[in-house]
Amino acid sequence: MGTVAGCAASAPGPNGAGVNPDGSPATPAVAAQARSLEGPNQIDVLSEPTRHTAFVAFDVVGQSAGDVRDLLQTLTDRVRLLYTGGLPVNAGPAAPADDNGILGPTVPAHAVAFVIGLGASLFDERFGWAGRKPARLTPMTTFPNDNLDAAQVGGDLSVQICAEDEDTVMHALRDITKHTRGAMQPRWRVDGFASPPRPSGTPRNLLGFKDGIANPAVTEAAVLHDLIWVQPGLPEPAWTVGGTYLVARIIRQLVEFWDRVSVEEQENMIGRRRDTGAPLDGDGEFSTPDYGADPQGNVIRLDAHIRLANPRTATTDPSRLLRRGYNYDRGIDVNGNLDQGLLFTCYQQDIQRQFEATQTRLIGEPLTDYISPVGGGYFFVVPGLSNAGDYFGRGLFT
Repeated sequence: MGTVAGCAASAPGPNGAGVNPDGSPATPAVAAQARSLEGPNQIDVLSEPTRHTAFVAFDVVGQSAGDVRDLLQTLTDRVRLLYTGGLPVNAGPAAPADDNGILGPTVPAHAVAFVIGLGASLFDERFGWAGRKPARLTPMTTFPNDNLDAAQVGGDLSVQICAEDEDTVMHALRDITKHTRGAMQPRWRVDGFASPPRPSGTPRNLLGFKDGIANPAVTEAAVLHDLIWVQPGLPEPAWTVGGTYLVARIIRQLVEFWDRVSVEEQENMIGRRRDTGAPLDGDGEFSTPDYGADPQGNVIRLDAHIRLANPRTATTDPSRLLRRGYNYDRGIDVNGNLDQGLLFTCYQQDIQRQFEATQTRLIGEPLTDYISPVGGGYFFVVPGLSNAGDYFGRGLFT
């Protein structure tokens, strides 16, 4: 991992700039945000997955808007401390330890990162914020092939913690839950991991396929402007400019059944070669499928996952989204079946135009026989921090 921590091994900045080959920021603006966490956006949205993550949805316990403001200030303070690292300052020999000690006496700097979001339920009648709710933020839609567990759906607030090491994620989660106890309560949690590239290129999911090959390029300013960040002039509350919408989905993969399917049939369902990741009509992982040359679906079936998800037409181009996936393994279920799958997250400017349009195209695809979405939620990732005294979600109070 380079000097820029994130829900990625390297993080492009809010202006679309990338990083140097050694992982260091490529521009002074990106370097400044990486050091201070300050900037117009939450920079880690744009980052490739780190090796480990924890995605936690919380319910707010406080009864007033002031309670929520105190919570968000405390959360921001802890994020800053955990990101900055250093030697914890204890109140005295008889006082509770400020740090849990999992990472030793000194907390590593720039080793962990966070993405903070707000759920639609935070804008109910409790705090009087109905008029400030992000315009596209709703409870998560249930699709025909979903099998949602209410205990794993929704939440007032989401925190995603990302790091290269599992104990770094655990350290940060323990710190946050300790310092916000009584103000918010965990509702559901999924721990995820990104597999190393095997043998190279894009990492694989637990179905054995490379996952996330065809993401839009976040190094292009037009992509960030049109697909990711809320822009001035959109029909949104002014405070949301610089934020983005997050969809999180816990997608169980029925791996025992999948493993009994021939590789050829698996490839036809996905539309890619399992070994190389190339589309069935291409010769390389990043080859662009030519659907125009295959109108009947003789090579890439018309109901193949990649063809439905991204038909690559002018009319579906605005529905592209920034996809981030993590594998998960939660042991076995009550029937002794493997509980494995995908923690799917994606970012977009408009959930209905992007994620829901894409998911609607996927209704009834052959892959639905081998997956079962069981939880998740919609969240609004608040804008970044404007200065050292700022806190996440401050726009709600101005």
